[in-house]
Amino acid sequence: MEDHLLGWLRTLDEDRLARILANRPDAIAPPWPRRLDTLAQRLGDGLAVMQTLQRLPLPCLQLAEAALALPLPTAGRLAAFVDAPPAEVDPWLGHLYDHALAWPGDGGVIRLAEGVTRWWSAPLGLGEPLDHYLNSWTISNDALRALARNLGLPAQGHKRRTITRVAETLGDATRVHGLLRDAPEGTAALLDRFAWDGPALPVDGGRFVAPGTPEKWCADHGLLFRPSWHVAEIPREVALCLRGADYHPPFAPEPPEVPTIPVDPEEVDHLMTLAAPHVVERAAALLDNTSKSPLPLLKTGGVGVREVRRMAKETGCDEDETRLLLEICTVARLLAWDEQSGGLVPTERFDRWRLDEGAARLRVLLSAWWRMERSSLRKSDGRYGTVLGDDPAGAAVARVRRAVLPVLACLPAGTAYADRDGLLAAVHWHAPLIERRLLLDCGPAALDEASLLGLLVNGALTDLGRALAELTAHPGDESDDSVPMVEHDPALVEVSTRALASVRRSALFGPDLTAVVTGPPSAELATLLDRVAERESRGAASVWRFTAESVRRALDRGHDPDELLDELAAVGAIPQPLEYLVRDTARRHGEVTVTTVGCVIQAADPALLAEITAHRRLTRLGLRLLAPTVLVSAAGAERTLAALREAGYAPVPVSDTGEITIRRTRPAELAGGAEPGAGKLILLPGGQVAELSDPGLETPPHLLAEPPPDPREHARRLMAAGRAGTERGGRTWAVIGRMATRLPTAQQSLLGFVVDRGVRAGITLADGLTATISHGELKGGALDAWCEEAGDYLEFPLAEIVEVRGAF
Repeated sequence: MEDHLLGWLRTLDEDRLARILANRPDAIAPPWPRRLDTLAQRLGDGLAVMQTLQRLPLPCLQLAEAALALPLPTAGRLAAFVDAPPAEVDPWLGHLYDHALAWPGDGGVIRLAEGVTRWWSAPLGLGEPLDHYLNSWTISNDALRALARNLGLPAQGHKRRTITRVAETLGDATRVHGLLRDAPEGTAALLDRFAWDGPALPVDGGRFVAPGTPEKWCADHGLLFRPSWHVAEIPREVALCLRGADYHPPFAPEPPEVPTIPVDPEEVDHLMTLAAPHVVERAAALLDNTSKSPLPLLKTGGVGVREVRRMAKETGCDEDETRLLLEICTVARLLAWDEQSGGLVPTERFDRWRLDEGAARLRVLLSAWWRMERSSLRKSDGRYGTVLGDDPAGAAVARVRRAVLPVLACLPAGTAYADRDGLLAAVHWHAPLIERRLLLDCGPAALDEASLLGLLVNGALTDLGRALAELTAHPGDESDDSVPMVEHDPALVEVSTRALASVRRSALFGPDLTAVVTGPPSAELATLLDRVAERESRGAASVWRFTAESVRRALDRGHDPDELLDELAAVGAIPQPLEYLVRDTARRHGEVTVTTVGCVIQAADPALLAEITAHRRLTRLGLRLLAPTVLVSAAGAERTLAALREAGYAPVPVSDTGEITIRRTRPAELAGGAEPGAGKLILLPGGQVAELSDPGLETPPHLLAEPPPDPREHARRLMAAGRAGTERGGRTWAVIGRMATRLPTAQQSLLGFVVDRGVRAGITLADGLTATISHGELKGGALDAWCEEAGDYLEFPLAEIVEVRGAF
């Protein structure tokens, strides 16, 4: 199959080849191919073909499946088979060609990539062709001659000729229907069932050997074949004959129309500028809340409903917002599991995120949502799933999200979708390989999530949503820890900056102890006011009210009253009543003090407690005498008991009720365990965690993936290489053995595998330079190989290579 594809690639011009490479970026990913034969291997890779199929609309898949069902499909035969004019078929056939999933061969016969042929085990519900059964080792020459005689054909001659005669007869609808005129009663009904509901059906094997039955008659005339005793199959050609000349497979060259309603574009844009700052502000509030109170996980994984409701109440979000933002912040690595805290806490990446400008923070959240492999608002049996729980659909959920938004982007300007069912039908046309049940479950949830993020307003896509839908950069998957190109897409950068341009950074303070922000507040302003005041309303204008309790709450968190007043003065003029409130609350703050103690030590003898207090070996416990018979320790009960026993005393633990609580220690506790790690762990789907080997060595946010290669440049280079006709001989070992004289034999062999099999290895040159190479070629006395450090192909003189080592 690769040879046929290679032959077709050699006939293409630069424009057509560039289109293929643009549609198949997997084929020119580093290390990019240097010749057309290597390109053909990449284009024909089964996994890459299947991933490309998932991006194609319904007409392409319908034509590919129909072509698989035809014996020798050409563009004309395919158009007649699907009952459509060639003008409707050719553009979609060209779409398959531009993705290198199909190509025209000799005589215009359409050839399909091997990965495409494996996608449908029974295209159009049809079985294997007759050749598959007639050439099987289970069909003896005598059985083949008997079949020919039953069909009224000459039984003499070569086996191949006999097979051709049988196949021509059973592929002719007129002759098949002629055979059925002499068939036993019930034969037509039996074959119709196989033709429409087959190709393989369970049968009673005994009826295939009983004389006079329709089953035996069909088997004797090659209309049914039995691969096993209780299963029979109908050949592809026979089924097509029985379906009749009026049968045409489905072909929908036009997408279903989405019902729309008019909307005001200015209103949509205005609501976007309100929603975008709100998303950033609520995410910051949620993360600040987890920094004060780590979010615990259920034993079964994920965050419980009670914790979601608690956080929603404390942060002022509704439950849907809380669910969605928890998922997004975890995917963005702003939130992670911390073993020491016993819950989810903000990461170091959050510290960098909160210092970025608002537009950059918004893009981080949108990028995480775009690649998130869970659906926060998806309902099953009327109930939401567990937040951060495992979703078996996985990456398919992200594909639903990426399929819905582009369909919305195709709606006419100034319109919104009017019917979700009609919208999802259009989504299915554009992405038919997404499971229909999953689309119906996750599609509405994706729309609700987009509405909460300001991507969708009143059923119309905002400019933010349109920029996200039109992204060309690969978003990556949920486990990708590097910063994706999505966050730095120029269109998304421009729109996100505009969406946050109207945020307010100042407030109006009133003498009635209120603060009013006339417009969307910036995340910094909202965080400041949430810290000192109670929010009473949000929307076009947000109102906060200062109370003694809200000010005391800020002081309880360690904020200095003078610093609070300075920060408030920086965002607006402070009225005298507000300053009095802060000063008065600060004056009374600390009238009552609370001291933390590890445990309490009691004894009837005051002299004994005085001795313990003065003991030099117990000073590390931080002992303090509160009363003649009461002593407190700064250490916990277990540590204090152990220290007292080590010093020669005989203490016993006592419960809060005054009962002695000595118990027998279990063997498992005596065995001890490893100390819990202090490093942060990344939360994985299902509540599992993975430890960061060194949290301090996270990928900085400014490090990006390599920019995508230019398809036209690669097309020009590949065509030039094809014209040059680079030779690949079998002289690898001889050249390396003669030129790489500094290497021992084993290392020369490894270098040979770099050339012949493209394996990866590390090399050291005579001047001390080291490189990791692969996909090498010999050019004279040099090795031309892909260098990972340089990100390009470089030449290394064989005589200068002093060491070769495996790199895995």
